[in-house]
This record gives sequence, structure tokens and C-alpha cells, in this order.
Amino acid sequence: MDDQWLTPRQVAAQLGVHPGTLANWRCMGLGPLYKKLSEKPNSPVRYRQSDVDSYRQQAQQGAA
Repeated sequence: MDDQWLTPRQVAAQLGVHPGTLANWRCMGLGPLYKKLSEKPNSPVRYRQSDVDSYRQQAQQGAA
């Protein structure tokens, strides 16, 4: 399976939220799993498509 790495902007578009919302979720320990590309505080963040899909599925089940 080709598990693509996505930018916060791409993930925000898929989830229908603002990229800033994803940043807030990361600070609160919410949202899909993510990976920082280095240890630096302002390091770029990436999300795996499979983690975004899992998060979306869990969120839909919780809303039902």
C-alpha cells in the first residue's frame, strides 16, 4: 500500500477545517496522528493518509 505523507494544508482540506485548527488540535493532543520532520520547535509536520482516514472514520462513528 502506498501510504502518502500529506501537509497540514492537504489534511485540513480533506477534513474541512482550517490549517490553524489542525495546529490547535496538535497542541491539545487531538486530531489525526502526525510526525514532526525534526526535533526543532517549528519543524514541519506531516500526516500519513492512513492516519487521516482512520481519524475521519472514528470521528464519523463518534458523531453517529
